Amino acid sequence: MVSQAPALVPDNTENFDRIFEILKQEYPGAAPALHFSNPLELLVATILSAQSTDRQVNQVTQSLFKEYRTVEDYAFADPDKFGKEIYSSGFYYQKARHIIASARIMLSDFSGKVPDTMEGLLQLPGVGRKTANIVLSRAFGKIEGIAVDTHVKRLSRRLGFTRHEDPEKIEKDLMAIAKKEDLETLSMTLILHGRNICAARKPKCELCVVNTLCPSSRV
Repeated sequence: MVSQAPALVPDNTENFDRIFEILKQEYPGAAPALHFSNPLELLVATILSAQSTDRQVNQVTQSLFKEYRTVEDYAFADPDKFGKEIYSSGFYYQKARHIIASARIMLSDFSGKVPDTMEGLLQLPGVGRKTANIVLSRAFGKIEGIAVDTHVKRLSRRLGFTRHEDPEKIEKDLMAIAKKEDLETLSMTLILHGRNICAARKPKCELCVVNTLCPSSRV
């Protein structure tokens, strides 16, 4: 028996404004959970957050940021020692390499500063558009796009805002229907709803405040 591909979720962009407004009321003041006090700390924390939780990263950076305060501290860090210090964030070996290499590039190419442009940030190892968007918006107040993580990707497809799988294409679709100044709030709102209600395997559709507007709702 040949299995059939799942039906595509219908285009639901016409309901975007209503859905976003309801979700904003459900998650007022949606804000990032990573702790940081400057662009460098945010960059490091965001790299560490890949395949980890904000809570876990905050536990790691609580002591990490006391020892590593400058770009030079990271650039000349011992990889083995640094890896052990970020071990609990997961994928520590790769993350350590990325952070140390990024710090060295910042020293050589960006006068020891975190780049404040999308082009500059994408030159750093371990930094894709998601990380770059987070750093630009939260550290520099520059809205270039929307951070598309696993939650944003899943909810955007389920809600009928996109049919794409590729994060960059999803980002473009969301930027076409949302106001530029709302992009960071949109990302955080979808992330919170994904964590609390619209889980990957068992979404709690019966508790969802937008289930009557969601083409993927099971109720």
